[in-house]
Amino acid sequence: MKKTILIIQREYLTRIRKKTFIIGTILLPVLYIAMIFGTGYISNKTKQDLKVGLIDQSGYFTQTLVAQANVADTANKLVLINSTESEFSKVYDSLGYNGYIVIPQNINWKGKLETLSLKTNKTYGMGVTAPITSKLNNIWDEVKNDSLGIDMAKQQIMRSSRLKLKLSNEKNKDADSGIATVIGYVCGFLMYLILLLYGSQVMMGVTEEKTNRIAEVMVSSVKPFQLMLGKIVGIGMVALTQFLIWIACIFIIYNIGRVTGNSEGMMADTLGKIQQVFSSVNIYIVAGCFMFYLLAGFFFYSSLYAAIGSAINEDMREAQSLSFPITMLIIFSIFLLGPTIQNPSSPVAVWASIIPFSSPIVMMARIPFGVPNTVPFWQLGLSMALLVAGFIFTTWFAGKIYRTGILMYGKKPSWKEMIKWAFRK
Repeated sequence: MKKTILIIQREYLTRIRKKTFIIGTILLPVLYIAMIFGTGYISNKTKQDLKVGLIDQSGYFTQTLVAQANVADTANKLVLINSTESEFSKVYDSLGYNGYIVIPQNINWKGKLETLSLKTNKTYGMGVTAPITSKLNNIWDEVKNDSLGIDMAKQQIMRSSRLKLKLSNEKNKDADSGIATVIGYVCGFLMYLILLLYGSQVMMGVTEEKTNRIAEVMVSSVKPFQLMLGKIVGIGMVALTQFLIWIACIFIIYNIGRVTGNSEGMMADTLGKIQQVFSSVNIYIVAGCFMFYLLAGFFFYSSLYAAIGSAINEDMREAQSLSFPITMLIIFSIFLLGPTIQNPSSPVAVWASIIPFSSPIVMMARIPFGVPNTVPFWQLGLSMALLVAGFIFTTWFAGKIYRTGILMYGKKPSWKEMIKWAFRK
């Protein structure tokens, strides 16, 4: 046991003192936030506004209606054209128009939904053409109101009396599905990154010790299983330390927000939103479960990565081919994140949060929606129990492969051969 503790200490201190750990601990949250805001900024900067000609053959569209539609959004413009399609189609590009729409003479506003064509020289995405579609529908609403004899006063009443649906959880009055969705995505993606990043670190660390012949020296004084277990636990503690630092920063910001709750400005708004997160989600359950699934999920996957690392020789292409099935399990779990957050009580979400290979990511996407209302205690308990049983099995399985693979050189193994090593007496 002392030897295993020494290996854990060595792995932990070696990595915790590296500049890459310090930089990664600081940069990862910064990069994550920058990615969120940066995506929005880039999307806004690359946004394209359209100027579209409108050739009306029906007589329903007037300059007044088109001008009213352009008031709300001046960037995207509809312009009523007094010209025929054959004439305008030849010159619209040179006049600065992105395209044109023809309203046919026999259009039936009382009938089924009409499909109009935006004729352009380029293909635009739906996000670009959506404002133009909205303007057309606004004009069309005015045309129908006119034809049906609905005056402006009644139109205003109809617009102001539209319904808005807000979810009210009778068992948890403070619950907010929007905040739960954001936290679910953050927890799921963070778990995904940690499992891949630190799992590959275990694999590369084992491979490096094997190719440098350090493992030969170490197994002369410790058992191969102790060496593998010490490496896994040591790197797992590094991941846990990084997570605790992030949690500490969040709590510090939260406490600052409580002290400066009456301050004004952007900072006060940001801190107020953080306080809203804390009040609408049981942050202690979320943080506690995240720590459990982080460690248990890491042990589950890193033991398999360690087994692969012990079987690899100097050719790194072996690492890619052998680790591909393990990596695909993690990637498949992240694919389930969207459907799970969309409906956290669906059968797919429930079973994926219980099965060990996907539970670290999927369960952490469900928990922010509420325990025990959305996630009953029996599901959470069963998920944790199966994950613990899963990492005990994978650690045993990987230890048997590690025992043979760490001292084997010059031979390229396959998964079939590695499984034989595992069940060899």
